[in-house]
Amino acid sequence: MIASVPTFVVVRHGNTFETGEPARRIGARTDLPLTQKGLAQADALGAHFAGLDWRFERVLASPLLRTRQTAEAILAHWQGTAIAPQATDWLREIDHGPDENQDEDTVLARIGADALAAWDSQALPPPGWTVDAPSRIAAWQDLFARESGPTLLVTSNGAARFALVAAGLNSPAGMKLATGSYGVIDRDAAGTLTVREWGRRP
Repeated sequence: MIASVPTFVVVRHGNTFETGEPARRIGARTDLPLTQKGLAQADALGAHFAGLDWRFERVLASPLLRTRQTAEAILAHWQGTAIAPQATDWLREIDHGPDENQDEDTVLARIGADALAAWDSQALPPPGWTVDAPSRIAAWQDLFARESGPTLLVTSNGAARFALVAAGLNSPAGMKLATGSYGVIDRDAAGTLTVREWGRRP
């Protein structure tokens, strides 16, 4: 059975680290490409959405290379589509300040586990990170109020969580989107927003 077409599909880009490479806090100032695994994750997303017959009327993507590559791989599954990803700066990943491009042990040593937990559960930025949460929330809220057709948004983990904050929603899976995963937010005729799923990988 094909699932109904959602109003908003929020995708996190594919992997940017090779297998075995230590993960680092990669934000707005570090423009990495997808790895081969990341490209395969993006292709799997495209095949998955095509299999569900989810055709998007609009595609918004962060200007960063990893998100643009992910969006293009998804759209490649609709041959002949006239839709192209629209670069959208408010979907750009956050700036991790002094923790940019640092490994997780280094980040934890500086900010502490409580600060990281508050970021992961409540989107409260640790000291030194540049996030501008109010403008991100306002941008998501404007999108939710304005857009009516199926919209695909390709972004990063730090930026995606503000979709939930802006909608006033919680996900049982938490706020984080894993690489190559997606979330679905539906809006009904009355304008009510609901989370259909969050953090699903094809």
